[in-house]
Amino acid sequence: MADSHVTMAHQHCHEKTPVQILHEYGIKISKAPVYELIQADGDTHQPSFLFSVTIGDVTCQGQGSTKKAAKHEAAETALKLLKRDTQQNDQRDGLSPETSDTSNPVGVLQELAMQRVWCLPQYVVCMEAGPDHMKEFTITCRLEGLEESGTGSSKKLARRAAAERMLGKLQSLSGSPEITWCPPSRVYVESLRQSTGEKISLLRRTPLSIPNTDYIQMLLEISLELGFQVTYIDIDELTVNGQYQCLVELSTRPVTVCHGTGMTSSNAHNAAAHNALQYLKMVASKH
Repeated sequence: MADSHVTMAHQHCHEKTPVQILHEYGIKISKAPVYELIQADGDTHQPSFLFSVTIGDVTCQGQGSTKKAAKHEAAETALKLLKRDTQQNDQRDGLSPETSDTSNPVGVLQELAMQRVWCLPQYVVCMEAGPDHMKEFTITCRLEGLEESGTGSSKKLARRAAAERMLGKLQSLSGSPEITWCPPSRVYVESLRQSTGEKISLLRRTPLSIPNTDYIQMLLEISLELGFQVTYIDIDELTVNGQYQCLVELSTRPVTVCHGTGMTSSNAHNAAAHNALQYLKMVASKH
C-alpha cells in the first residue's frame, strides 16, 4: 500500500524536491526522516557540507556546497535505496536520472555497505582545477580503510568515477566479480586498555619525551600489531609562525585524529605521530 502511495505522489509532483518527496513518504509509513550534519569544511568561498538522513532502517549521506544541497542529495540517495526513483532531471549537473540502480555505482556501493553493515562510503573533494567552463574535480572515496579517487567535469561525475573504481578494487580483492572481501576487524579505542601486545605494552612504560625518537615508526609498529591503519594528511597552509602542519588519522573506532607541526613536512608527521602515541598511551594506561 505504501508503494502505491509513493508512486502516486511521484506522478503528481515531479517538481517537488527529494526532501519533500521523502518527507511525504515518511508520513505515509509513520517514520519521519531525520537529518544530521556530519561534516562542514572547505574554504569560505567554497564550503562543503555532509548530511546524513535516516528513515526507518535506511541511513544515507549526501554532500553539497550548501546545507540544502547536501540534504537534497542525501534524500535522493535514500529514495533510490528505497527503490523510489525521484524521476527528476538533476539540474545541478545537467544529467538525466539514472535508468536503474545498477548503473549508479554510488548507489550500488552505498547499498553494499549497508547490506554488509560496513561504515558508509565517504567522499572528499581533493582537487578542483580548470576554468569555470572546463572544471575538473578529483574526489576520493574512502571505505573501511580503502581509498580510490576519480575525476570528472562535475562533482557528481567524479564521485561516480571514484565509486566505480572502489567497486573494481573490491572485486579485485575478492578475486571475482562477486564481492566477498571483508574489512579488517575494527579496533575500538576502549579495547586498548585490555590489549597485552608487545608494542602497546612497551608504549605504556616508554617515556614519550626522548629527543630524536622516530615516532612515525613506533606508531606504525603499534598499528600493525593492533590492526588499524595510519594515514597522514598534509595541510597546505603553514602555521602563523611558518611551520608545516599535518593531521594523522587512525582507523580506530571512533576514528582518532591528531595534529602536528614542524619546520619540515617530515617533522610535522613525526609530531603528529607523537601526539597520537600520547593519546593511545593515555587510553591504554587507564584502569
